[in-house]
Amino acid sequence: MMKNVIIVNETDLEKKKKAIAKDGADKLHIISDFDRTITYGLTGEGKRTATVISQLRSDSKYLGQEYKKKAHELFDFYRPIEIDTKISLDEKKKKMHEWWMKHFELIAQVGFTKKLIREVIDEKPLTFRKNSLKFLNLLNKNNIPIVFMSAAPGDMLNEYLKQNNLLLSDVYVISNLYDWDKNGKAIKIREPIIHSFNKDETSIQGFPVYEKIKNRKNVILLGDEIGDVGMIKGFNYKTLIKIGFLNENVEENLDLYKRNFDIVLTNDADMTYVNKLLKEMIR
Repeated sequence: MMKNVIIVNETDLEKKKKAIAKDGADKLHIISDFDRTITYGLTGEGKRTATVISQLRSDSKYLGQEYKKKAHELFDFYRPIEIDTKISLDEKKKKMHEWWMKHFELIAQVGFTKKLIREVIDEKPLTFRKNSLKFLNLLNKNNIPIVFMSAAPGDMLNEYLKQNNLLLSDVYVISNLYDWDKNGKAIKIREPIIHSFNKDETSIQGFPVYEKIKNRKNVILLGDEIGDVGMIKGFNYKTLIKIGFLNENVEENLDLYKRNFDIVLTNDADMTYVNKLLKEMIR
């Protein structure tokens, strides 16, 4: 067994692998979170890595000092609610929608442009997990679609993938997108807003990519938070393998992840095991 790989039920996983292998690559698709799932969760110094949206917040030169101040105020108010285990899921969903909406509106108000997206991405690269390109190339070679479902600004997420040569023909993104004017300036964010607690409600059936995957009933799901398991809600799957990246506080969270995922990859693992698993099922 590879280091940092915890298989919750070996027998159950073997059954699922055989079922997927028997049906073949044309019956399989991947659904994945983006931030801290396909990208690393921690920096070399052990700090949490920047998310797509936090890249804007990190430097006042992009959207101005006033934006940076207000964005941090929103973060300081809403982030404790997001991580407080005593607050109900319904209340969290309501507050997260408030936070995302206020933040996205603020970004548009202060002058978010397509040109700025390219500038941020050039200056603030994200670190994709080692072997991510191998993973996406393996999917592409076998015509297996991958759907990234993310609460990030989708226009930035697409550009990050493109800049890293990862926006391949079988890569699809479901995320928060802006409407733009003819000069490439953001006007408003489109509804519905996807945030950290409503992926279970943002059913994939409501998006065009559903036509590509509706007959691919076998699914591998990748995420780094318990809420990511909800990405599969509304999809009538046949066989599902859930892989959770537990990047930090392993001892404290391991039991919870084992209850929600089939495989737990600890300590900010790379994509080596995921690639190995995929190859075993689609050879």
